[in-house]
Amino acid sequence: MNQLKKLLIIGSVWPEPNSSAAGSRMLQLISLFKEEGFGITLASPATDSDFMFDLEEIDVVKKTIVLNCSSFDAFVKELDPSIVLFDRFMMEEQFGWRVSENCPDALRLLDTEDLHCLRLARQKAFKEKRQFKIADLLMEEVAKREIASLLRCDLSLMISEYEMELLTDTFKIDSCLLFYLPFLLEPLTNADLDLLPSFEERKNFVFIGNFLHEPNWNAVQYLKETMWSKIKKQLPEAVLNVYGAYPSQKVLQLNNVKEGFLIRGRAANANEVVEQARVVLAPLRFGAGIKGKLLEAMYCGTPSVTTTIGAESMHGNLDWNGFISDDVEAFAKHAVQLYQVEALWLKAQENGIEIINHRYLKRLFDADFKEKIKYLQANLEQHRLNNFMGSLLQHHTLKSTKYMSMWIEGKNKV
Repeated sequence: MNQLKKLLIIGSVWPEPNSSAAGSRMLQLISLFKEEGFGITLASPATDSDFMFDLEEIDVVKKTIVLNCSSFDAFVKELDPSIVLFDRFMMEEQFGWRVSENCPDALRLLDTEDLHCLRLARQKAFKEKRQFKIADLLMEEVAKREIASLLRCDLSLMISEYEMELLTDTFKIDSCLLFYLPFLLEPLTNADLDLLPSFEERKNFVFIGNFLHEPNWNAVQYLKETMWSKIKKQLPEAVLNVYGAYPSQKVLQLNNVKEGFLIRGRAANANEVVEQARVVLAPLRFGAGIKGKLLEAMYCGTPSVTTTIGAESMHGNLDWNGFISDDVEAFAKHAVQLYQVEALWLKAQENGIEIINHRYLKRLFDADFKEKIKYLQANLEQHRLNNFMGSLLQHHTLKSTKYMSMWIEGKNKV
């Protein structure tokens, strides 16, 4: 195959679209490159899971790789990809120097998913019971690693406009190194809405989210300990169904039939359970990126109540498909209103469709993204000359990370 049409994706995990939005995101990116005729290999050091997507179905080669092992060098040199996409900055840290050394002319892309340093800094501030400040980011150790990774790559894909602003304004990242590429969806029409369950046909509340993700676990605790009783008091027949992949024993222990707080575990089909619910609850108190669960709710025609963090960067100047509140009493009040008042519910549903059709359609972004990739491939040398800080970090990282990795590999052989 022509070297110009080979893409290597280095994933932190194998895609699980039914477990997390990140899995769906990866399949969307694969689809974009398949449309351009790329032969794609997805490599990961992760162990296989029962829920991983069958990559053979979409003609993607699956390759298991090993951390701190020179076997990757031989693999990537033989593959000789023209583009390498790192799934999260940790994969660039581990394998970026090897790619740079063995395939120096390959375009290096980073899919950030969200800014990890922002999520961790907010989480730390929350647990220390203080307000998050931008200055917290500058002191976050992960920020130094993550920003260095962004600078070493030729282009980083961002799903949040707020995070792009943080990178350009706070960290002074050149905008030419960033590309806004949110979740990519097909349009929703009135005909699509007619196929969805109506207000009368739906019942109960739902929360859905991967429990390996700390903000989701915290939100479920918050619902159980603080919010659900306020809602249940006004709607005694209502039930909150909590779905999510990889629930721990701590999560399972929250199940309480008498209180109508039901831990359901992994959803076989996330869309189906969200479509059957009347309202999605997502009281997220820290996090980053844009929330797949809330976008999914809009696509399923299900209004939601969330927090400022939950809705961050998702709706622009458009009205939310429900309510946004950080106050416990107001959150509960809005949840009950949405549940009881059909006119309010229908308006919220319409708002969600507006958000999808104005901010997340694939056709709004795919052509520009493909052109950007072609431009960078044609002008890669000059692009890298313009990114001196990236070259500097690449030089020093190549040295330090290379010898650390070689030391670990040598130690493992003893």
